[in-house]
Amino acid sequence: MTDHEELVVAGTSGFGAAGGDPVLAPSRYALPGASAAGDDAAPAAPLSAVQQVLDGLPGSAIFLMPLYGDDGQVADFRIMAAAPESIDIGARRGKELVGLSVLETYPSVAGTELWEGYLQALRSGVRYEGDPFEYEEVLAGIPRLSRFAVRAAACQDGLIVSWVRLDSGEREQRRLTVMQRLGRMGWADWDLTQSVITWSDEVYAMFGRDRSLAPMTLQDLAAQVVTEDRAALARAVRALLRQGRPADHTFRISTPGGEIRHVRIVAEAEMDVLEHPVEVHGFFQDLTPEKRTQQQLLAHQQAALAQQSLLTAERDLAGRLQHALLPLPQQSLRLAGLTVEVAYQPLQEGLNVGGDWYSAIELPGGGALLVIGDVAGHGLDAVATMAQLRFTAKGMAITGMPLPAILTRLNTLLLHTSERSFGTATMIMAHFDPATSELTWVQAGHLPPLLLREGRASYLPAPRGILLGATTTPRYEAASLRLVPGDHLLLYTDGLVEKPGEDLTEGLARLVGAAAASNGSRVLDGILDALVTPEGRRDDICALHISM
Repeated sequence: MTDHEELVVAGTSGFGAAGGDPVLAPSRYALPGASAAGDDAAPAAPLSAVQQVLDGLPGSAIFLMPLYGDDGQVADFRIMAAAPESIDIGARRGKELVGLSVLETYPSVAGTELWEGYLQALRSGVRYEGDPFEYEEVLAGIPRLSRFAVRAAACQDGLIVSWVRLDSGEREQRRLTVMQRLGRMGWADWDLTQSVITWSDEVYAMFGRDRSLAPMTLQDLAAQVVTEDRAALARAVRALLRQGRPADHTFRISTPGGEIRHVRIVAEAEMDVLEHPVEVHGFFQDLTPEKRTQQQLLAHQQAALAQQSLLTAERDLAGRLQHALLPLPQQSLRLAGLTVEVAYQPLQEGLNVGGDWYSAIELPGGGALLVIGDVAGHGLDAVATMAQLRFTAKGMAITGMPLPAILTRLNTLLLHTSERSFGTATMIMAHFDPATSELTWVQAGHLPPLLLREGRASYLPAPRGILLGATTTPRYEAASLRLVPGDHLLLYTDGLVEKPGEDLTEGLARLVGAAAASNGSRVLDGILDALVTPEGRRDDICALHISM
């Protein structure tokens, strides 16, 4: 049944049998405790016949029997039978309604025109059909107001009542309006034969068009479309109007206020028997917020790509500079009677190019200079500082300057560098004299060298020395050690022993064990194999293995 379809209950003579004998015998129903004539319940057989008749009716219809009070007046009505499609404002259906009393279930009906209409129809036998009746019921805490067209016709001692809900279409329209608003959509119809165009209010708002103006034809849409998008829209409209091809096209418009909006049209045509379009139905959708979000996202992506490119270029530059300064990841040298093995394993993740470095050169007097260091931080600053320290240290050592003095000047250099984003650095410098086999060394906050002698590994006592760049008044002292054949000395950076969340002493102890277990011809390789794993690495690793 449609929203405004009305159900007519024909006749007021009730449901009779042949010869005029009534199917439903006269009976008066009383409220509990009240005195009334007749039985207290309707005969089962007549009610069954009424229900059978209602079962064949469409829409909402019920059979009411009056309930009388002590004064003999109608005090309420009870629903005795209901059509299967019956539905009330509380969404009760069909048999769910049977047994309910009118005033207990719908208390606000009392005293209304509808209630008086029921009483009048019952008394006079004249069908009641009043003005639309408004009824409000609170369901789940939410008041709901509905409008009904109600008819009541006398049937024996009761009433046949039918109703049609008039606000269904209004509610659907409200739902459609809400959906259009939430989806930023509006519908449009073009009657091509009658030249009638209908737009919803949302389309007017979307185009910024005054509602006093007529809607635009499909061809006239181009007047508000930006120049670059007109040709593509025109092709979509031609295909829709000439071949009936459905359109789904996005374009930009300029509103009268100068705002650029992104609008999508989705439309299809109805064709006549000659396959000519006669009507077009569709909707417009404002995609401006989505497009703006996409543009912002694209801008962010482009900025991120540009930043990534910059970071990649910086990483590559740092890597090339580092490689130029420390070209061989692993090599073996003979210097002043010593065998020096170098292992250098930078951790290059993104810009994580570190400042670990080493130097091993023969000095003019025949001795050897052995240096290992670690600049705080990563990236170009760390690599540049490493290069500065490395070359400056070599230059001063070649002149014969004492090792403590070299560290003092390197500290001054670090403190007076114009851009000190790198912070500090640690370092060990050692000079080996082949004539005496004496190794003189200094340190600036660096981890102690590890000596492996006769199968025992131990750390050398560190002379006094604070890390470079920490203070303007540092004090550095030298220590010496006489190397004997078979000795192995290891200089290393913290990446070899440190692990996140672990105390440094545990890493140093692990290095002692690895060195003792690797005593032989491949000491450095044995230590690296025992300590270095890809999943456990967090820093660069640099190591010098020195043996007699």
